[in-house]
Amino acid sequence: MLTKRVIPCLDVTIGPDGGRVVKGVEFVNLRRAGDPVELARAYNEQGADELVFLDITASHEGRATMIDVIERTADEVFIPMTVGGGIRTIGDIRALLRAGADKITVNTSAVQDPGLIRRSADIFGSQCIVTAIDCRSNTAVDDPRAKNVVRKKDGTPAWYEVVIYGGRKPTGIDAIEWARRVEALGSGEIMLTSMDTDGTKDGYDLHVTKAVCEAVRIPVIASGGAGSLAHLYDAFALADADAALAASIFHFGEYTIGQAKAFLRAKGIPVRP
Repeated sequence: MLTKRVIPCLDVTIGPDGGRVVKGVEFVNLRRAGDPVELARAYNEQGADELVFLDITASHEGRATMIDVIERTADEVFIPMTVGGGIRTIGDIRALLRAGADKITVNTSAVQDPGLIRRSADIFGSQCIVTAIDCRSNTAVDDPRAKNVVRKKDGTPAWYEVVIYGGRKPTGIDAIEWARRVEALGSGEIMLTSMDTDGTKDGYDLHVTKAVCEAVRIPVIASGGAGSLAHLYDAFALADADAALAASIFHFGEYTIGQAKAFLRAKGIPVRP
């Protein structure tokens, strides 16, 4: 059986004082969590399986991702590192891989130019192309754009709409349909964030996560809403995610990676040491 992955996510913003890790609710009301390189080093030592760096305002601000932060992190961290935010071209991808990223994740640019997934997978290989899908539930199930209806936690039927620019702009694209398409285009993995639960610490949106996992054959990373170790377990046991992404519970010292893995192991979830 393949082991499940526990992945800390570092949401980074770039300011006059350099990069900083932040955490908010639905990508707003951001709270400072620390220096990205220092946090990455700590997670590497704790036994995280991978790291995800997301420059969460790069696309909105129309600027490139923080190359210098990635270079400094790559010098000190020896686990796979995925980087996203503001990636628009093959040149952007090449620069990040050269800086030390193992994988890149595209979101806004992929929606605007789906061919970017195909081109980048052809050049660099599907294994290093992760498509991030941010989505939000929409209860207007009679909307002709609603291709796949999912019942939410409270039983309400809804479809999930892809949103871009850090959740700021709806696209009218059905998230489950988009997941199938990015797989066909050559994406090697999907990172799925429900804006309904992001930052709430009430648990992942298991219903849309499970629906996407069932719709594709590539690995799916559950993201958005982890507030306890039980939520990580739910992502694996109930939604069949391949990996669980978390931020707040690790950044603010509630749990260590080691504690998370010990909990999961005791519950029968296969994880790496």
